[in-house]
Amino acid sequence: MSKQHFNELHLKGVSRAFGKSVALSNLSLTIGNGEFVALLGPSGCGKSTALNCLAGLLPLTAGSIYLDGRRIDTLPPERRDFGMVFQNYALFPHLTVRQNIGFGLKIKKTPKPEIERRVNAAIDLVQLSLHADKHPNQLSGGQQQRVAIARAIVIEPQVVLMDEPLSNLDAKLRHEMRSEIKRLHRELGLTTVYVTHDQEEALSLADRLVVLHDGKVQQIGTPEDVYMNPINSFVADFMGYRNLISMELLAGGSANKYSLTSSGIELTASGIFSGATVGKVLVAIRPEDLLIEKSSKNNIACTVKTIEYQGKDFAVEVSTEQGFVIYVRTPIRLEIGEKTNLTVRPERVMVYPESNN
Repeated sequence: MSKQHFNELHLKGVSRAFGKSVALSNLSLTIGNGEFVALLGPSGCGKSTALNCLAGLLPLTAGSIYLDGRRIDTLPPERRDFGMVFQNYALFPHLTVRQNIGFGLKIKKTPKPEIERRVNAAIDLVQLSLHADKHPNQLSGGQQQRVAIARAIVIEPQVVLMDEPLSNLDAKLRHEMRSEIKRLHRELGLTTVYVTHDQEEALSLADRLVVLHDGKVQQIGTPEDVYMNPINSFVADFMGYRNLISMELLAGGSANKYSLTSSGIELTASGIFSGATVGKVLVAIRPEDLLIEKSSKNNIACTVKTIEYQGKDFAVEVSTEQGFVIYVRTPIRLEIGEKTNLTVRPERVMVYPESNN
């Protein structure tokens, strides 16, 4: 497979409405050659709409799409030179693996020797040599997904678009295919736009994340940046900051230390996000950032209410004396009814405007 070269794919104010319902609003994004970008968000956030607009399967209501300065949103899908991997694989049941993979090349009237060469290379790349003459119903879900990926990359597209490609697989296969997609991206350097609602999947695969909510971009950044520093309370909640606590932000102290209080909980945070001012705020804390120990600050006395064993650690639900529920992940074995103490480092206490979601 040869690598296609371009400098950038640019989405400028891309919007899509269905009647009065706006599914995607003003998406602006520049994707570099060889970059892996994940569109991430819950169902109905606009991520698949964005991908279908990019593919040409949906016309834009507003905005434009450019590939190296050449406008492509006015072109039909077959002239955009994009490969597409669908959630349901969309394989032809009456064609063999080899015929499915070569179908796009045949439509393009590629010479037979060239089709054979490229299909063989794609089959080797996705490690399906032993299954080349089987039909889709003779393959596992993971093998069918490999065929779909091979069919997308064999045409040597400028960009590969993937729409929740692993959602129909069981957990073990999802992990295996995630590794395969990562390997293929590394070997081929293919520019990839990947839609998923799975945070772990997006974090492990992408160079950059685009988090969407109600058709609008919430945050664009590296996986580490979005995971560690969500820009608003929606992103925090979606990225696993399960504890969202309404608190009162008091006047800031020295060295960027901020005091927070609510229902018997007293916390110190070392930074606040733009728009959070003295008064009512929303505090977000990850369950895994809460430690079962006492500290010189940020102590929360609580009682263990429920425990779920989850392999390497426990998902624990505790409540404070005032009845406030807090979620914790810890490797420490606790007992239901046990009184304990939580603490959290000030830099892991995220503070947002109460209405910032």
